[in-house]
Amino acid sequence: MTGRSGDTPGAVFSLVPTRLKKRPDFLRVARGQRSHHDGFILQARERSPADTGAPRIGFTTSRKVGNAVARNRARRRLRAICRAVDATLFRAGWDYVLIGRAGRTAEKPFDDLCRDLELALKRLSAG
Repeated sequence: MTGRSGDTPGAVFSLVPTRLKKRPDFLRVARGQRSHHDGFILQARERSPADTGAPRIGFTTSRKVGNAVARNRARRRLRAICRAVDATLFRAGWDYVLIGRAGRTAEKPFDDLCRDLELALKRLSAG
């Protein structure tokens, strides 16, 4: 490093979705909008008008989905479809929660899950 200011790139602000991990955040999103689909349920809520940061996404599955192996598989598929869809569909300043469904999240074809997520995000964006 030479110490010249032009040598190091500046901080790049990115709206790449981050993860929701705390229970109060999940409960807050649960009071927002919902979109039901065959493979999952999508919940969404705007944080606050002043908070225009990166969107945050949480994933959850209940014990109805199955044992720990089945629940983990369902959550992995939900994370994978979020990576597969266009990140610009997630709105800045919003929180999203994807809920896995028993017998459906793990078995439904991956392309269908991706299509359903894109449709759900477009519906919620439209109001």
